[in-house]
Amino acid sequence: MLLRQIKYFITVVECNSFTEAAEQCYISQSAISQQIRALEDDIGVKLIKRENRKFYLTDAGEYFYRYGKELLNRAEEIKRETYNIGKNNKLQLKIGYLNCYGGVELQKAIAAFYEKFPEVVIHILNGSHEDLYYFLRDSEADIILSDQRRAFSDEYVNLHLVYGKCYVKVANNNILAKKEIVTLSDLKRIPCILVTSKEQQENEQDFYQNTLGFNTKFLFARTLEEARLMTIANRGFMPVELIKEEQEKNGLLCRIPLYRGEKQIQRNYCAFWRKDNTNFYIEEFAKILQNLFKSK
Repeated sequence: MLLRQIKYFITVVECNSFTEAAEQCYISQSAISQQIRALEDDIGVKLIKRENRKFYLTDAGEYFYRYGKELLNRAEEIKRETYNIGKNNKLQLKIGYLNCYGGVELQKAIAAFYEKFPEVVIHILNGSHEDLYYFLRDSEADIILSDQRRAFSDEYVNLHLVYGKCYVKVANNNILAKKEIVTLSDLKRIPCILVTSKEQQENEQDFYQNTLGFNTKFLFARTLEEARLMTIANRGFMPVELIKEEQEKNGLLCRIPLYRGEKQIQRNYCAFWRKDNTNFYIEEFAKILQNLFKSK
C-alpha cells in the first residue's frame, strides 16, 4: 500500500469525481482508477462501490477515508520534520500566554515538553488577549494559552483547559478586605487595575466594562508584578482568575471571590492554535498542558 494510492483515493472522495481527481493529481482517469483498484486488492476489500457513472463508499471505504486522511497528514509532518533535521534547521515552538496569567501549569508544561523533546527550541511570548490573537493569526505564535472572549472559530483548534474562578485582589488595609465575597456593585468606587500593553488598553477596558460589567475607573499596568505593586499601594483592585485555590505568599494582599448574583463568575481558559499550522509538537505540547490542568 503506497501513500500515493491513499492520496488518489482521498482526492477522488473529496472531489466526488474520478475525472476531477485525476486532473488535480495530474494523471489520467484510467490511471487513477487502476491505482485505487490496486489499493483495494492490497487491502483485500472494496472501498468504492461503482454504479454506472456514480459511486459511493462502502463502510470500509468510509473508515479508510477518515483514517487515511490522518495518515497522510502525519506523513507530511514527518517529511517536513525530517527535512528540517537534515538541513539543520532548528525545530521551534512559539508559545504565547496571557500577561495576567500567574499559574504554574504553563511552567510545568514547558519543563515536561523540553524533557521529552530537547531538540525543539522554545520561544515564549506574552501579551493581552488581543495581542495573543494577532500573534496567532500572524504566525508569530504557534500555540497560545488564553481566555475565551470570541465565539470559537473553525479556523482554529479551541482546546478547553479549565474554568477559572474570578476573584479580586486588594491590599489588606482596603475597605473591601474584610468581605467574604464582593459583587460588581461593591467595586464601583474603587479603580480596576488591568495588565495590558499601551496599545491594548482601550480593548481591555471595553471588555471588562461592556462584557463583564465593571462600572468603575480603570488603571493600567504593563506587567503582572507592576499590577501587584499598585494593588499593594492601595491604588485599586486587581481582577484575577485562579485555577487552583492558594494562599497569598507575601501576606500583603487578600483575595476575595467575585460574584454575579448567587454564583461566582468564571472564565473559560483554552489552548488555541491554527488548524493549518497544526504539527506534531504543537499537539504534544497541548496534550501535556491539558493533562496538567486536568490534574487540578
